[in-house]
Amino acid sequence: MTTRTDDLRDYPDEELAAQPIGAWTGEAYRRVVGAIRAQLSVEDLTQPHWWTLNHAAGAPGHWTRASLTDRLARYDDQDTDFDAVYDDLNARGWLREDRRGGMTLTDEGEAARLRARERNLRVHTRTHEGVSQADFITTVNVLRRMVANLGGDGNLPEPAK
Repeated sequence: MTTRTDDLRDYPDEELAAQPIGAWTGEAYRRVVGAIRAQLSVEDLTQPHWWTLNHAAGAPGHWTRASLTDRLARYDDQDTDFDAVYDDLNARGWLREDRRGGMTLTDEGEAARLRARERNLRVHTRTHEGVSQADFITTVNVLRRMVANLGGDGNLPEPAK
């Protein structure tokens, strides 16, 4: 497959160092998230659906609507109605909530999560083409430092407990 990277040119370090990081991180965000959202839409899912499926699978019964919404809202850029997402997953038969509100995936929900995971892995693979693991790690660490320098939380998200 021919991609836009086939004609990627080299530039002097001085020219690269002068580039606006906000423009490049913004473009990277739009491209990566756009590709992920396009793959999820094939399954009639949004990113918040995907996030919910993953969290419920990773800690069955742990997350309630309120605790998961609190956890995910910081990543949402589309003013998502999370209750509508949870209701949709319940209506599909993919998610169930126990008496105290703890969410667990059904077998159908786990199958859907695995299908969506495969779609996201395609994006991940394409995104990482021609990028070494060392370069990727350096990039993430540089971005974490920049976020922290500007008052944000540069730490990785805590795993679900």
